[in-house]
Amino acid sequence: MEKLPDINQNFAEWYQEVIYQAGMIDQSPVKGTFVIMPYGYAIWENLQAVLDKKIKETGTQNAYFPLFIPESFLKKEAKHVEGFAPELAVVTHAGGQKLEEPLVVRPTSETMIYYMFSRWIKSWRDLPYKVNQWANVVRWEMRPRAFLRTTEFLWQEGHTAHATHAEADDMAKQALDIYKFILEEYLAIPVISGIKSDSEKFAGAHCTYTNEGLMPDGKALQMCTSHVLNQSFSSSFDIKFQDVDGQVKTPICSSWGFTTRTIGALVMTHGDQAGLVMPPKIAPIQAVIIPILKADADKALVLQKVEYVKQMLTQAGMRVVADLDETKTPGAKFYDWELKGVPVRIEIGPKDVEKNQAVLVNRVEQDKTKKKQFVAIDGINASLEKLLFDIQINLFESAKKRLQAKYFEAEKMTDFGPKMDSENGMYQVGWCGDAKCEAELKAYKATIRCLLNEQKHETCFCCSKLSNVDVVVAKAY
Repeated sequence: MEKLPDINQNFAEWYQEVIYQAGMIDQSPVKGTFVIMPYGYAIWENLQAVLDKKIKETGTQNAYFPLFIPESFLKKEAKHVEGFAPELAVVTHAGGQKLEEPLVVRPTSETMIYYMFSRWIKSWRDLPYKVNQWANVVRWEMRPRAFLRTTEFLWQEGHTAHATHAEADDMAKQALDIYKFILEEYLAIPVISGIKSDSEKFAGAHCTYTNEGLMPDGKALQMCTSHVLNQSFSSSFDIKFQDVDGQVKTPICSSWGFTTRTIGALVMTHGDQAGLVMPPKIAPIQAVIIPILKADADKALVLQKVEYVKQMLTQAGMRVVADLDETKTPGAKFYDWELKGVPVRIEIGPKDVEKNQAVLVNRVEQDKTKKKQFVAIDGINASLEKLLFDIQINLFESAKKRLQAKYFEAEKMTDFGPKMDSENGMYQVGWCGDAKCEAELKAYKATIRCLLNEQKHETCFCCSKLSNVDVVVAKAY
């Protein structure tokens, strides 16, 4: 394999190269689309398992809705179709004939789902109505980048209908909290939570909540969002219910989504010059066992001990593989598994068999004296479990320190704007709320990432007016 580009000098090239070399993804023949290979997809499966359980705990049930949406459905909600128009893929011919009405390949499913809600919701007894689907969506991406911006991507999208605005708002906030939990507890990525400005919110939404991450190069990445749709879609699709007093009303809806973009965030947040670094809770493989075979030693005894340890750890619930490829040297195997970011390497050689021990090697630790530890085979379950726990915590704390180091308090755009050219990061500033002031950030290729629930600054970052709210400004992916 080729040497990875310097992560500090060319972060973008490093990212592009590491996901291919580590076997996460491959190019497809269709521009903007990619094949997620088994190692990359296993991360998504692990995320899916955890997130699906959390979603169901809210009383939301899984369903599946069609990929194709009548074009007229999108036109029912003017802001929605306006927001998505440049990204739509439209089918005009099928079965050898021109269709009477073009079909849109779903960019998101609000229109289809709320059309169905209008058939299913009739009474206050039907509310709240909560569904989620795991699906693919298509948004024609002009500047594709694997995982981060792709023409087709995977996600879950939750959609709910409620009797009141407060209930819908609570649902959107609950979804955002679940996402934050997954991001921080499993992916070990700290995030800043807030509300999108009107210019950045979801097309057709009343308000959009967001979790924003900061990548090592100082650029922000929108990790996931949830939306209070108010009655925009429910009115467009004539969803009506009779309340407890017999009055006919229109429900308030919410929607929320979590995508494969988070895998790209995982790669960028934790990777290093040797390759990927996987947080143990989400790693497809938590430990790899590598036999150290000597020409003059009993190979069978070493392999027997390797299999014993593998079975013991697997039965304890850990995701473990043994690399028994005899065409590769131990050094070549070390390189390959470090590239894939496996949290722990377990080495077992003839001397280890004699002493009934194994060597645990921490993928993250840079101090050689701390990187390796010798543990008794009889206690390897507990030793590995503790090491994996420590790695998970340390990865989050390291990412949190990097975020704090690139998080700045600022006052005026004339000061922090030029600074962003040389030092990317998140800048907390005051804002008057005027879209004209927000638009001035484009001169520095920056945007308001979110509005915060606090106010430290008295005046707007752009004009001399009083600040209404503190916001986070950054360049973004």
